[in-house]
Amino acid sequence: MKPDTTDLVIREARRDDVPAIAALYAADAVGGHGDSADPAALPDYMAAFERIAASPADRLFVAEMDGVVVGTFQTTLTPMMTCRGRLVLTVEGVQTRADRRGGGIGAAMMRHAVAQAREAGAGLVQLSSNAARIEAHRFYERLGFERSHVAFKMKL
Repeated sequence: MKPDTTDLVIREARRDDVPAIAALYAADAVGGHGDSADPAALPDYMAAFERIAASPADRLFVAEMDGVVVGTFQTTLTPMMTCRGRLVLTVEGVQTRADRRGGGIGAAMMRHAVAQAREAGAGLVQLSSNAARIEAHRFYERLGFERSHVAFKMKL
């Protein structure tokens, strides 16, 4: 049976969505980013939201069903010097509420991101995924993404 996402709305996040977004990240046991739904952490998330909202290259989205935030993702458009100046859309922070996974929300969010890339004239959509997220890797491959690079990070 095909998942029913007829009531799903994907829209740009608003300030009042920030606590729900933080809660999505805090509920992620694999991420290891130190996220928290504690109200004391809210100023950090609000500051991040304001930086994202002020950037012409960045957008933060939520997926909403019946007025409840059930997913989120962020995109960044980057003009590259490589590939003759190709525009690249990077997708980060993809998260679907655990009790709603498998219902088509993640696929709808990724379709939205790809549509945004096409609309902007981007020639590539890219994302990275925690190496431990084997199911997520299968999900992205089902959507047409290909494994191509190894990512490196340095915490500061």
